[in-house]
Amino acid sequence: MVAGMVAALSAAAVLMTGGGSVAGDVEVVRAEADFAPPSAFIASDAKTYDTKLVPAGAHIRVVQVARDASNLVTLQVDGLKANRAYGVHVHQKPCGPQPEDAGGHYQHREDPVQPSTNPAYVNPRNEVWLDFTTDGRGRGYAAAMHDWGFRPGEAASVVLHREQGGAGDRLACFSVPFAPTRA
Repeated sequence: MVAGMVAALSAAAVLMTGGGSVAGDVEVVRAEADFAPPSAFIASDAKTYDTKLVPAGAHIRVVQVARDASNLVTLQVDGLKANRAYGVHVHQKPCGPQPEDAGGHYQHREDPVQPSTNPAYVNPRNEVWLDFTTDGRGRGYAAAMHDWGFRPGEAASVVLHREQGGAGDRLACFSVPFAPTRA
């Protein structure tokens, strides 16, 4: 499994730098967009709800590398507020006009009590956390690797939160066509 994920990570590195495609039993999803307010004349899959912390025109790229029953998700951003910490999680639904439209965090083991606040379920081993801190130019990067994959149709976006860790206010959302992982 480790050798397979090293190959998947290498594939993601190629894709993140604009390289070619990956063949074999690895499935790759790559999505990128510029953030725009939900009311923008030209719609975007990347919606900003707080233009001070996620300015219109800031860029996001998400790559998912799914192999067997494992999953790697990487995120790159550019144009955000400099030297600031952001929390990011994969969410259940696509983005909409309202921050809450993306639903709750995707959980590998679903908490039977919703909304989920139990640390046994709300943690980076059971959810995809992509927290990062931007550099002096507003750029950031994060990656999360798990030995489990997404269930079909249950992971549809990444949400940028005001705080790292469990959650916080929703600043922005990016709809991503995540692929379910073969088991």
